[in-house]
Amino acid sequence: MNPLKLSVTSLAILLGMSACAPSEAEIEQLAREIHDRVITLDTHVDINTANFTTHRNYTEDLPTQVTLPKMRAGGLDVAWLIVYTGQGDLTDEGYAAAYANAIDKFEAIHRLAEEYAPDQVEIAVTSDDVRRIIGEGKMALMIGIENGYPVGTDVGRVEEFYNRGGRYMSLAHNEHSQLTDSNTGERDGVWLHGGLSDLGHEVIAEMNRLGMMIDISHPSKESNMQMMELSKAPVIASHSSARALNDVSRNLDDEELLALKENGGVVQTVAFRSYIDSDKHAAWQEGANAILDEVAAEMEFTRLGWGEMRELSTDDQMAYMERWREVQVVAESRIENELEAAPVDVNDFIDHLDYMVNLIGIDHVGISSDFDGGGGVDGWMDASETFAVTLELVRRGYSEEEIGKLWSGNLLRVLDEVQKVANELQTAE
Repeated sequence: MNPLKLSVTSLAILLGMSACAPSEAEIEQLAREIHDRVITLDTHVDINTANFTTHRNYTEDLPTQVTLPKMRAGGLDVAWLIVYTGQGDLTDEGYAAAYANAIDKFEAIHRLAEEYAPDQVEIAVTSDDVRRIIGEGKMALMIGIENGYPVGTDVGRVEEFYNRGGRYMSLAHNEHSQLTDSNTGERDGVWLHGGLSDLGHEVIAEMNRLGMMIDISHPSKESNMQMMELSKAPVIASHSSARALNDVSRNLDDEELLALKENGGVVQTVAFRSYIDSDKHAAWQEGANAILDEVAAEMEFTRLGWGEMRELSTDDQMAYMERWREVQVVAESRIENELEAAPVDVNDFIDHLDYMVNLIGIDHVGISSDFDGGGGVDGWMDASETFAVTLELVRRGYSEEEIGKLWSGNLLRVLDEVQKVANELQTAE
């Protein structure tokens, strides 16, 4: 039994009952009360800027996993929207295209907050901003940068991205960047830098100086260990789970997790099915794909791979996704009723969170979805189902204080500490 967790007797006392086991209805009531009181924060939500226009944006309930109506329905208070750039060539042309992509996404997020829904959301850049915005009855948006590739060779762009609201950045995605090696080097044993590049060292120092959190979710283990050693401030893993439970390179192993604890950082457990349980997800996916293929054929819909879809124009991508969602809706009941294989679910997800809490402590673990970037587990497949996570945490005996730390307290504490270090560094200049 995790010593941090409440016993059934303690839970019963909280519920004002006798020491007998609480009913599911009583657990759910407590969970809903806790869910309403704590600040819920998801550190990784991908975006498509086609959904940030005057005629189509997150004020509507689009067929995406996150929209403002879904956040409101699920009680998700804070969403970190992601300025993601896929890795391309390490050339001037590549850097220029990456920079243009990043600026497009920064501007889209600001349009949502400042033009389309200023009465519903506001961009936060500090923990005080988050608490003020939530206190005013709005939802908060924060900005993370996935892949430092758009920095190019100009360290000054880090400050530009900070001034545009970016408050964390990973130095790589899936392929080596000019700043650091990626976890994907494990696939072929080919490495570019042996960890951080010289330019990567400069970027780490600049992020510390500005007060931008360093994200270690995508770089290689060697890079991560170097970053945690080099950084003067705590780091985060914005969307990673436990490698000890599922051995994929995107998860953190125990050595990395223990180093992160020593660094004072936080790992945001990610609800990504193939990172949570690859074998279980593969078995379910095989059966689900067979049904989806049958339904797609019946509906005369041609399924595309991610690479093929990205080659489509923006309008064609949106039309494809609309039609694909229709196929999924038709197939949903058949998948649920006909498949023997079970999907990766919230319970499996919280197993990873439990493991990391037991290993490195309640102060160093948080929660993320990777929604609209492949994330989601059965029970928490979009923002409207966010309560399911709190419910499972209560079922497992976590207290309200602990749940508050997991949902937002730990991440905001790290943000505060990173910004405090930045103030000290700037004062010393």
